[in-house]
Parts: sequence; C-alpha cells; structure tokens
Amino acid sequence: MALPIRAALRSAGRFVSRNPGTLFTMARHAIGMRVAIPLDALRWFIVNTPPSKKAPTDITIMARPPSVHVGATLELMETTLRASASITVEELRIDPGEFRVSLRLSDVEMQVIGESNTPVAGLIKSGALDLSKPGNLANFMPQKPPVLVEAKDDRVVIDLMKNPKFRSNDTVHKLLSTLTPVVNVSALRTNGDYLVVALKATPLGFGQAVSAARALYP
Repeated sequence: MALPIRAALRSAGRFVSRNPGTLFTMARHAIGMRVAIPLDALRWFIVNTPPSKKAPTDITIMARPPSVHVGATLELMETTLRASASITVEELRIDPGEFRVSLRLSDVEMQVIGESNTPVAGLIKSGALDLSKPGNLANFMPQKPPVLVEAKDDRVVIDLMKNPKFRSNDTVHKLLSTLTPVVNVSALRTNGDYLVVALKATPLGFGQAVSAARALYP
C-alpha cells in the first residue's frame, strides 16, 4: 500500500507551523553539507506504513546523541519480546559494490511479553544473556541474515549488498553509480531531535559520474 502523500504533506505543514524553527535548523545544517531529518518525520513514516506480518511493531525512536535509541516488539523463536538499544553509526562505506554500515550497540534491553516457556524466554528471564555484547549473541542465531558480515562484542557490521534483492535492484545500482563518485555519506548521527546525515562532496569524481550516467541512461 502506498503512503498517503496528501496526508504526509498536510502533516508536514502542520508540523512546520507548530515548530517554526525546523526550517532554520534544516537550512543551517544544509549550509554545512548536512541533511537534517526531524525524527518526527521518521515516526510518522513508521506509524503510517502498513507492517508486514513478521515485521516489528510498536516501534519507538528517540535521540540519544550521537546515537538513536530504537525500541520494538518482535517475535524471536516463538517468543514475543520487547527489545531496545542505542545505535551508533561508526563507519559508512557506500559505493556501487558495497553498502557497508558499522554499528555500535549499547543500552540493549530485552523483556519477554506475556507467558512463555521457550528456551529464549528462559535465558532472558534468568539474566544469562550478556546483553552488553549483542554482537556475540548474533553469532548464535540459527539462521544469520546474509547482510550480517561481522558481529563481535558491541559491534555489528552489515552490508546490504549481501542481500540478493538489494544488490540486483536496478534503481539502487543506477543511483549509487551516478551519485557516489560526486557525493557520499560520511556520517550519520543524531543532534537534538534530528537525524543528521553528513555529506562529503568529491568534485573530481564528476567525470566518472557523467560516464556512469551515460552508460546507464543511453
């Protein structure tokens, strides 16, 4: 189901009218080659996007600069859990062949919802899991997602290009081929109640971007 665009525009208008400083903040960041996205926009997107059957629910997003704190209710091995963690983006490497994100996870919490006698519920209730090192726990997953390329202690590294659907997406390939030689994402963090995307310009890559565009859009 497509997002209601008219409703999104109306909500954006109401948000700006209630928060007139938003446009000034976004403009200030733009001058410094940064894109500031109000976390309220992400919250609106989540609330108004119909979830799939297996998707997490009751998702919350809060800023804990420079991290973003995310909570969600999810199903794990036939166990309903409320999980949350502060996520810090440590490194980004994005180009047509790689979409690698290195994350640090802290303040990890898990709580069993309802009555459950599964092994996972028992481990969480007993406190036997070391939630300060979630990367180590990820290594014990029976079916690790292909995008997970490294997990150790509080560090997790994912590469979306390991997902066949993402890798074979023609639109993604064209965008990365034409944009990344000229402009790339250098950092991702929170500042106030904003998600701030820092950009890095590479004017010398303009010729490569033009060549890629000509090849992809003959």
